[in-house]
Order: sequence, then structure tokens, then C-alpha cells
Amino acid sequence: MSEINRSGEPALGLTFGNAGGTIAVYSSAATEILCNVLDPNDFRTVVKSIKLTRGENDIWAAKDKLLVPGVKYAIRAAGPDGPRDGFNETLNLIDPYARGVIRESARDYVNVGISDKFDWQNVAKPNTPLAETVIYEAHPRGLTRLNPQIPDDLRGTYAALGHPSTIEHLTRLGITAVELLPIHMFISEPRLMNMGLINYWGYNSINFFSPHPRYASAVAIESGPQAIVDELKTAIRELHRAGIEVLLDVVYNHTAEGGNRGLTYSFRGLDNSAYYRQDEFGNFHDTTGCGNSLDFSNPRVVQLTLDSLRYWTEEMQIDGFRFDLAATLARDETNQFNPNHPLLQQMVNDPVLSQAKLIVEPWDVGLGGWQTGNFPDRMPEWNDRYRDSVRKFWLSDIGDARYSGKHNNGIADIATRLAGSRDVVDGPQGPLGAINFVTAHDGFTVHDLVSYNVKHNQGNGESNRDGTSNNHSFNHGIEGETQDAQIQSTRRKAVRNLMGSLLLSAGVPMITAGDERGKTQMGNNNAYCQDSVLSWMNWNLTRPQQDLEDTTAYLIKLRKEHPVLRPTNFGSFDELKPGLDRIRWFNRYGEIMTESDWDNTERRTIQRLAEHIQDDGSICALLTIIHGSEDVREVSLPKVDGYTKAELLWNSALELPPQKIEVTAFDAPVTMSATSMMLFHIA
Repeated sequence: MSEINRSGEPALGLTFGNAGGTIAVYSSAATEILCNVLDPNDFRTVVKSIKLTRGENDIWAAKDKLLVPGVKYAIRAAGPDGPRDGFNETLNLIDPYARGVIRESARDYVNVGISDKFDWQNVAKPNTPLAETVIYEAHPRGLTRLNPQIPDDLRGTYAALGHPSTIEHLTRLGITAVELLPIHMFISEPRLMNMGLINYWGYNSINFFSPHPRYASAVAIESGPQAIVDELKTAIRELHRAGIEVLLDVVYNHTAEGGNRGLTYSFRGLDNSAYYRQDEFGNFHDTTGCGNSLDFSNPRVVQLTLDSLRYWTEEMQIDGFRFDLAATLARDETNQFNPNHPLLQQMVNDPVLSQAKLIVEPWDVGLGGWQTGNFPDRMPEWNDRYRDSVRKFWLSDIGDARYSGKHNNGIADIATRLAGSRDVVDGPQGPLGAINFVTAHDGFTVHDLVSYNVKHNQGNGESNRDGTSNNHSFNHGIEGETQDAQIQSTRRKAVRNLMGSLLLSAGVPMITAGDERGKTQMGNNNAYCQDSVLSWMNWNLTRPQQDLEDTTAYLIKLRKEHPVLRPTNFGSFDELKPGLDRIRWFNRYGEIMTESDWDNTERRTIQRLAEHIQDDGSICALLTIIHGSEDVREVSLPKVDGYTKAELLWNSALELPPQKIEVTAFDAPVTMSATSMMLFHIA
């Protein structure tokens, strides 16, 4: 780590030289800043108090021979007592750029100097093209906590992420990138602690450089932050060795210090008025729903974020990021969303960061916060419209039809999603501008989507008020678990329809860990505080759960084998040429869709013929049939010049993928089971 950053200023945080190190901290409002070197065995004992000198651009810095890797230190700051300030010179503060942090007591945290020496064994980043990416969103602890193939002392740790059993599961599925819920160091809210709960998801960061220590093995925790960092690096290296990228869900929009009455751990004690968005009276402008919002109109907040991203990209070898509540990161000095915000522009133009996957959650909870489709090119967006459209078509529409006899939606919306959501992301990335998902960490699991009509969050301690009530789910006749064989079968098929839609759609698919094997949270759609078997990945599978996992792996395999399922363009109705697919839509009679077909909400059957010219000049053509009503229908395949037979690749009505290829002539009708999908290879 260099003592000088790219702008020629002292590099912020603790950096090392030949004779000790340099500590540098930013504060525009402080009147004095100290770096206290602490006794390694007693954090309350100060070995030496180093006074920092204020330099240009409000960078406070000092050098000392005691500042070496492994040193324990704390920052203290004094300053004015205005309505926008939060100084308390008696508090030990977390260095915003600390690479290692130890929690010594309920309120006391200590910084630790970290060496960047590590043997990557010449293992390089996989650099998987976006078009070939299949994302697996997983909790870094919950994914492995119950895996019996991992030693007890490693389950739920960073080491377990790189364990051969975890890697075997991901590679068998065909996953190319694991996206970890936040591993930046975070703190649980006092409200949760008072209820005997914790912040399990981790969307409450207090430091953007150090990994959360609780996810390390007991041996690494005992050894200290250097061992924790090395354990995480080892897991990343082993995932890379297997060709699996590692993406991080990052929470730069707010911190764990909360609102006006929140506790002081770091930023508030260094420069509350600079880091947080406030009015002149010190009232916080909260666009995150978490008490505070970092002020991204301040160039120093932008720099903090960029420096953190570069550290994780270069030093920790992370392959990409998913930005939580990303609209907050692009709010200007007037608190308005700016698609050309300096932070966004610097990310997509930075020679290092631009090579990473930069995925955004394109909204926050502030005024004008819903910005889906408005982020810069090269920043794929979470496609919430995809989620809602697919759920409605396969679930809530079916429930409505049972009770009222009418569906609320036809096939127009689901067809738009299947084709890549051009109405949402119509940029040069084509369909790859959208991250498609049916579920995510927040909300129902896919099993619960087909098993519950309403949320059941009583265990969260908020009288079931938390979590969304707008789930577009359908329990298929009974709320919750049931022994009714027919309902169980119908639910399993509904899950296959949801997973099939996701993996056969244009765009980048994201699967939530556990959905591939029917994980349930018993109707809890907001398990953010449930660090228990309720939220952990299940590893002892029933036969139907194993069948679902086999089906998911098969669908990913089909996606990998057929580039027409992962297009880089939106296609054309008339023209087929290299780099431009041809997409045509047909009704149940094999005829080109008419305007009345598109507009009629009771026309719930559609056929999509997609053709792609492969690298060898041959044409790959696949026909997807979607039937979204609870009746059995005969469908006539479209008669298209050059094609004479259809080979069945998948039928969602079947519990398992077909064991052999079934060939259908174009003059023979295809029988579609109730609410089902079929995929054919056309030749």
C-alpha cells in the first residue's frame, strides 16, 4: 500500500514504509486528531499518542515507527459543538480506511494494521463475459452453516466458501458468479439486540474496507484481523481456481451510526457535517430508511467509495459489486438523482473498476427514488419489473382466475420480460443491461411464493408489520405446508415455471441460494434478523428437492449450450445475421401474433421462436412455448421455412428433464399441460 494516493495526497488510512508507517485521516471540521497506539494486550492502555497535522485539503497525517503491520490503534477527534457536528474527544473511533477492525467490547472497536502480502498462486480472475454469467445470491454464513460435508469448525465461515463441497455444489449447478450479501464490517441495531436478534443480512456497514469478523473461523478470529483477511482471500482464490467469480453486495448509501440519536463509531465522530446529508439544523435527510444517508455531493465521500472499491477489486481480487439502494449514491447537492453523477461516471471510466461487474439496485426510498432504467451504460440493473411480471403471470393471475374466472394479464408483459425488457433497459448492452430475478434475499423464497398468500413475519418482533405485502404469490389452495399430494405437485410445477422463465429469458439471471432445492422460510418474507435454520441453506434434501436441483442444473446447462438463450441484442423480427438474432412470436395456432392476441388478457399461450447464427455459421433455433392457464391446450407449432422437426428439450410439467430426445413433426399438435412451459430445438 503506497503512502501516496493517485492525486498526490497522502493515502488515507494506515500505510507502511521502510521506517514505520503513515496514518492519514480526512476531516474538514476537526480541531485536533490523535492516533493512539494501543497496548496489544490491553486496548485501554495507550502506548503512544500521535498528534496528526492538518495538511492540504483537510487531510490530517503523521508518521511514526510504531505504525507497522499488526499495530493496534484508535483515532480520536476534537472539534466544535454545532448542530451538524458530532465530536467527542473521549471516544475511540474506527479509522474509515482501516483494513482490520476488532470489537473489544460492546462499544469499543480497535483498528489493526494489515499487511497486503498473500500468495495468490498465480490464480487469475475468471473474467466471465456478462452474457455467460449466472449469478447465485448467497449469504456468506447461511450458505454453508448446515453443510454436513464441511467440518463443524468451518461451517458458516469464509473458509467454508472456498471448501471443495461448496465449490462442487456451485459448479454442478453451473453457477459462474457467487454474489455474497454484505461482508463489509457491520453492526446490529440496538433495537434488534434488545429483542435477542441480530442483523443477519448485514446491510448496516460501519467500515468499507475490513471484512466482517464474525464470518471468519474461530481460529482466524483468535489469530486476529490479518488471519481473517487471509482466510477470505484464500476462499476467493479457490473459487477463482474453479472458474467462479465473487461479487459483493455493498452498502455505501448509509452507515450503522443511524440518525440524530444514533451512536458514534467512526464517521460521525470525525466529521458528521461532511459525511452525512443534513440540513442546517442537523436534521438528517434520509433516503435509505436507515436513519442517515452519506452525502455523495461531497467529493470526499465519492473518494471514500472509489478507494474502497479499488481496494476490494485490486487487493482482495473481487470481480464485481451489487450496489444497494444505488439511487442514493447518485444524489447531487440538491438531493436529486443525477444519472451523470461524478461517482457513477468515475466508476464506469476508471481503468480498474470499469473491468469489474458494476450492478445496481436502481432505487432508494427518497423522493424520486425509483430510477429503474436510468443508470449509465455498463451498469446492469436489478430488474424489478421482471420479478413482478413473472410472478403475476404464473402465480397471482392464476389465483385470480380460480376465484374470479378472469386473469388480470395476458402474454404481452411476460413476452417483454422473456425478450430482455427493452422497455426498461434499451441501451448498448441490450438485454445484458438487466439482472433478471424472481426472488432475492428480501422477500419470499421461490418455494414460499407458491405456498403462501400472505407474509408470516411474526418472529421478527414487529407484529408482522415489516416486509412487503405486495408479493404476487399464490398458495394454490392451502396456506403454508400441506400433505395434499395434488397441491404439492402443482406447487412444484409452479416453481419449475418460475425457474424456467428465469433461465430461458434474455438478460443476466440471478438465482437466490436455496431456491434450486426448494428452501422455505415458513412464509417469512423479511428474514433479515433470522440467523437460524429458518434462513440457512438446507443440505439434507428430499427426493422432490433433489429433482428440482437437477432441473435447475439442467436449465443452466441448456442456457450454456445454446447462445440463442443468452443474446447480446434485442433481436429483429425480420432479419437474421451474425450478431443479430431473429425473434418471432406466434399464438397457440402457430400464427404470427396479432394485435388482438397481444391485448386480450385471456390469451395466455404464446410461442417464441429465437434464431441465432453461431460462430461456425450454423443456425441455432429454439422454440419456447408458454401456457399460462389451468386448462390443457393443444398447440400447433409454427410452420417456418427451413424447419421440419421439433426436438423436445424440456417440459415443466415433468418432475425431471427428459431422459431422451422426443421428436415432434410440425403437423402434429403439442399438448400443453395446465400452466406449463416447453422448450424445443427446431431443425
